[in-house]
Amino acid sequence: MALITCRGAAFGYDTGIVIRDLDFTLEAGDYLCVVGENGSGKSTLIRGLLRLLTPAEGTVIMGDGLKSSEIGYLPQQSAAQRDFPAGVYEVVLSGRQNKRGLRPFYAREDKRIALQNMERLGISGLKNACYRELSGGQQQRTLLARALCATDKLLLLDEPAAGLDPLATQELYELIRMLNREQGLTIVMVSHDIRSAVVYAGHILHLEKRQVFFGKTGDYIGTGAAKKFLGEEWND
Repeated sequence: MALITCRGAAFGYDTGIVIRDLDFTLEAGDYLCVVGENGSGKSTLIRGLLRLLTPAEGTVIMGDGLKSSEIGYLPQQSAAQRDFPAGVYEVVLSGRQNKRGLRPFYAREDKRIALQNMERLGISGLKNACYRELSGGQQQRTLLARALCATDKLLLLDEPAAGLDPLATQELYELIRMLNREQGLTIVMVSHDIRSAVVYAGHILHLEKRQVFFGKTGDYIGTGAAKKFLGEEWND
């Protein structure tokens, strides 16, 4: 079932259009990696999919009854966010805010789901730890658990491995693949790490202020756009 359908879509700001000619369909259960150089429109696309931007051209259709409040989102972290003085459980539970509605307190179900997602990502032992005292990899697991509290359908990840060491990066990618394969979550991940993208993602969307390529990863590897990033020596 199509979860997101873009047809001739374009997004931008008051200063003008940033990304255009978006024409792709994301099916439930897909793993899509969005690649491109800095300034190519990747983060703008994510804002568009979150419904923070209205299409300047074309259409974006959400299928399967998907609402913007049902999308889990892991943004890029700032230095201030890494130093946030909150407990791990508090951070994860805050992912249920959109589900809370007008209730002043989190319900028992909210707390159950928060604990369940901490268990899924292997951070139950950090429940009472202070977020700012965690390693970079532990912080990303915490934020990923928070994003999971918002959805059982779609995760949008904006450079989730930025700033992580190689081991933490590998572990995070494995967790994301597990969520896709075992939990059936649809993944849209923005990444500069094109070599990892072609290993983990099933589909690639390459942007250069417009859609350059969309399709299966195996078909992407042989294109000129891919060779620009991977190098001519790349072998699948």
